[in-house]
Amino acid sequence: MAKRGVKVEIKELESAVEEVVGRMGVIERFGKAADHIEGLAEIDTDRFGIAIVTAGGATAAGGDADEPFAIQSISKVFGLTLALRAFGDEVWKRVGREPSGDPFNSIVDLERQKGIPRNPFINPGAIVVSDMLLDISAKSDTQKTVREFLADQIGEDVGIDRKVFDKESSSGFNNRAMANLCKSFGNLNHEVEAVMKPYVSQCAIALSARQLALAGRYLMDGGHKPTDQQRLLARRVNSLMLTCGQYDGSGEFAFRVGLPAKSGVGGGILAIAPGVASIGVWSPGLDDNGNSLLGTLALEQLAERMGWSVFG
Repeated sequence: MAKRGVKVEIKELESAVEEVVGRMGVIERFGKAADHIEGLAEIDTDRFGIAIVTAGGATAAGGDADEPFAIQSISKVFGLTLALRAFGDEVWKRVGREPSGDPFNSIVDLERQKGIPRNPFINPGAIVVSDMLLDISAKSDTQKTVREFLADQIGEDVGIDRKVFDKESSSGFNNRAMANLCKSFGNLNHEVEAVMKPYVSQCAIALSARQLALAGRYLMDGGHKPTDQQRLLARRVNSLMLTCGQYDGSGEFAFRVGLPAKSGVGGGILAIAPGVASIGVWSPGLDDNGNSLLGTLALEQLAERMGWSVFG
């Protein structure tokens, strides 16, 4: 992998983006759009966008890089970041750090673990994290919602996909079942509906690939003039993205791409080349694990072209 702080030549980056976009344009198998959430199933699966922001501030983008989409589970990265900033290692008393081995919305493992989710990137883990965020003190200088955090990171207001929000607010029965199970084991401090509202809201946040890349900059090296604590937080979040960020496809993704990343069923993927670049990709066609098919392929080709795998 490129060394931290090594300047990435913008011409090389633009050439890599152009090549990746061109290759995605001739692929005939796009995957299947998420059909369990209104507003996602209707999107053309051949859409593709990519944006890269380097540690030096350079940006390269191509395809549908400015098309907004519901970030869904990518929001879990930012929720975890806020929880770790506010509560530190106390977070790990309520959420584990291991890959689940079960689907992201499975309720079976949650019962086996007595209400302690395996990791913060499966649905029950993110619900418990949302419960924690409700306890952030009004006096804290930490942002209290994922939407506030993203607006600060990107430098502009971020919107909500109302169709996705309304659909998930009125349904989401499996998620509510998991929240109730956590509550029954004493791992939810607030009422279920009070927790579900911010959880559903963060999943419905709409960002473009360009905005997503901007939002992930702090994970490259901790942020602007980072402290040791901020660098440590970025390393912790990146480690979980690498091991748990692609649902049951995390091992395959690490093998093929070799970068910390988090996907969402809206078709987005946030990937981080530590110390080098933040990458946002979007293509709504999903593979069998619920990860963007073209997005994964594009990141594999980009990582190989630029030498960005964390494994060398």
